Order: sequence, then C-alpha cells, then structure tokens
Amino acid sequence: MDKQIKEKTKNVENGLKVIFKKIEDICEKNSEKVLQAFQECNLQEVHLNSSTGYGIDEAGRNKIEEIYAKIFKAEDSLVRTQLISGTHALAVTLFALLRPNDTMLSITGQPYDTLQTVIGTGKEVSNSSLKSFNINYEQIELKNNDFDIEKIKERLKGNDIKLVEIQRSRGYSTRKSLTIEKIEKVITEIRKVNKEVIIMVDNCYGEFVQDREPIEIGADIAVGSLMKNLGAGIATSGAYIVGRRDLIQLCAERLTSPGIGKEIGPSLNQNPLLLKGLFFAPNVVANSVKTAVFASKLLEDLGYKVEPKYDEIRADIVQTIELGSEEKLVKFCQGIQKGSPIDSNVIPFPSDMGGYEDKVIMAAGTFTQGSTIELSCDGPIREPYIAYMQGGLTYEYGKLGILKAIEEMQKSL
Repeated sequence: MDKQIKEKTKNVENGLKVIFKKIEDICEKNSEKVLQAFQECNLQEVHLNSSTGYGIDEAGRNKIEEIYAKIFKAEDSLVRTQLISGTHALAVTLFALLRPNDTMLSITGQPYDTLQTVIGTGKEVSNSSLKSFNINYEQIELKNNDFDIEKIKERLKGNDIKLVEIQRSRGYSTRKSLTIEKIEKVITEIRKVNKEVIIMVDNCYGEFVQDREPIEIGADIAVGSLMKNLGAGIATSGAYIVGRRDLIQLCAERLTSPGIGKEIGPSLNQNPLLLKGLFFAPNVVANSVKTAVFASKLLEDLGYKVEPKYDEIRADIVQTIELGSEEKLVKFCQGIQKGSPIDSNVIPFPSDMGGYEDKVIMAAGTFTQGSTIELSCDGPIREPYIAYMQGGLTYEYGKLGILKAIEEMQKSL
C-alpha cells in the first residue's frame, strides 16, 4: 500500500470513532428488534426444516413470514425464494395492486432503471410492462433532495391516483437517498388529503440503516431484496413484501395464482439461510455503513466529490463517488473486483445489460451472485461517471477492497 494512503487511512479511522459508535448504537437497537421477534414468534428447531413440491402450508416458511411481519410492524408478509430479485418483487407488487386505467404516481422522480422497464417508461420496450396493460404512470420530481409536498398534495386531491411509489434509495441518480424522517413527513401530509391511496416504499438498500422501517411510519406496503441488507450475504436468493394483509394477499396471488396465494411455495432447504441472514443482518448492515463512511471520508480527502458526506445521516448503504472520467470509473470498479474474495482475477468491463439504458460496469466478487450487501461497485457509463459502491460483510474486508480500488485507480493517473 502507498505510504501516503496508509497514513491517510490511519488518520481517517481515528476521526470516525464517534460516527462508528452511532452506527453501532443503531445496530444494537435493530439486533434487539430481531431477537425479540424470533423469541415472541416462538421460533423452534423444527422451523428450520424444509419442504419440496408444493410446500403446502409449510410451518417453517410461515414462521419466517410471521417474524418478518413482527420486525416490520406489519400485518402480514411474503418472504419467498421464488421472488428472485428486488425488481421482481416490485413488479409482482405493482401488477398485484394496479388494474387497467389505474394511475401510479412516483413522488421521488424517475425510478431505478430496471423498474422503468417494468413501468414502460424506459427506452427498452416490453410488451409485458404496466403501460402495455393501460396502467398510467406519473411522477413528481424531488425538490432540493426532499419531497415537493405541496405539488404532491395538490395532485392527490383528485382522488384518481391508486398507488404512490417512494424509492428510498437513489438508484443511478445523483439525488440524495431519503431518510425515514423525510418519508414519515410526506406520508403524514399525504394522509391529510387522501386516506385511500396505497403508499408503497421501495425499501431496497435501506433496511436496518436506521432504527425504524416504512410500515411503522404509515406506509401500506414495503418491498426489498434478500440479496441486499436482510440477507446479510447468507441468504442465497429471495425477496420480501411486507404490509397490509389484504395487499399481501393480492401479491401472493400474483406470485402463485388466484385462490392459492400464500398456501404453497416450497422452501427448498432455504429456511436456515433466510433465518440466519436475518439474524446477522443488523450487524452486517452496520459494517456496510461503516465501510461506506470510511470510503466517503478517504475519497473526499483525496479530492473526489462524494455523496453522502462521511458525517451525514445515512438512509441506505449506497456510497457514490464522482470520478469524472470513464477510465477512473472502470479502474475503480476493477480494483473492487481485485479486492474481492472470489474471482479476484476477473477484470470487469462496461457492457450492455437488460433493463439499463447505458452500458454498465459491475464489480462483485461475491459468494452469492448479485449480492450487493457484499462489497460491490457498479455504475453506468455516462457523465459525470459516478461509482455506486455498496456492501461489505465486515468493515475490515470492506476497507481492504476500497484501498485496492484506490490503488488501481491511481495506477492510471
């Protein structure tokens, strides 16, 4: 390691002790929440057993969904390995809740690239999109990285919006991710003018970063991936949907079939992994946040524009670094790959990917394919060439990966 970087690293870590303590305090609160849910739901060894075939009314799967509902303070949940990604879970939810001629309103501007394809607003046209079923879409942009509450309230007075969508994380945009406090405020204001509209939160990357979740601040339904925070790098597949019981039933019938809903779905030996992942999630998320804070401070000290700043309140595990050129973005991602435990000899390059408008470079030498709670970095090849870094199963491994990325990038200077 470069002597100057080594010295900077030591200074950065010395200056982060107070912030790290705050992250640990949140971790302790969320750990208590998880442990209490396991105990209050009376999790037993028998619930680790698996089912095959139809998985009719399987005890272990049902217990996991009871635990998720308890943690999120929701009426019900759907936690299935048959939900293969966050985008899949979001698509299932939207198609379950919306009907032809209904209108969906995003109040966080343009959604993540892959969701644009689901909705039918992206460049990639799909005959299976919401638009192809005559479901309408509108969006209201954020204002100074916060909700435009007056515009939102005015639009909702017409009572013709079926579903409001809130994306907690930034996606591939330059706006800030949204804290629970900001989301709570806008939900309170929405309910003043419209008590019937369904409020859905895309919770990806945000779980356990703060000590409250969307359902307990008034959202009707929240969706996320087990390849991210709640899987803790242990779950090897799956996603979750939590919220009102009637809405979860609709989602279950969309995933399986009408009249069957939650009754079937084999766990296929995944129950121990889902439970263990959830049990470790508060600590793994805390380590991921520490990794992001360290990267933010060190790279800012090296002269790069970062978001969030190291001392800002975090809403998710994503850290962005504006690198300014395609070459630096590619080298940084290649360095993250070199700092990975698996496929460290693989050299990633930008390429076309389904659901994305620009070429994308993705670095992730992960134990589970696509697991972004493990240290990973990606970014679209477009100005201002931002690296979107997330994850870190432990702070120590995360730090080593970041230092390798910086080393690779500096070789190109």
